[in-house]
Amino acid sequence: MPVLATDQDINSFLNTHDRWARCDNGLTCEFTAPSFEKAIALVNSVAKTAEQLDHHPDIDIRWTSVTFTVSTHSAGGITSLDFELAMAIGAAAAKCFG
Repeated sequence: MPVLATDQDINSFLNTHDRWARCDNGLTCEFTAPSFEKAIALVNSVAKTAEQLDHHPDIDIRWTSVTFTVSTHSAGGITSLDFELAMAIGAAAAKCFG
């Protein structure tokens, strides 16, 4: 089982990834796509990465707004898996939205 991140680890991540915020036992970030189709493209891209990592975010889609929340439920909070997935989500958004 992955080890929970320390508050220092989490704060360090948040200081260098300012789109993300701590929310309860996870990290969350909202992206606004230029269209609904682009929002779904982002979700599909993240789904492929999540399958490769075997670590899956919670996803909320509302028209062009997509909110991702990452947490390692089996560990009860944020782990290095969540940092890795959050960075992959950010990279996917940059690629999808240009």
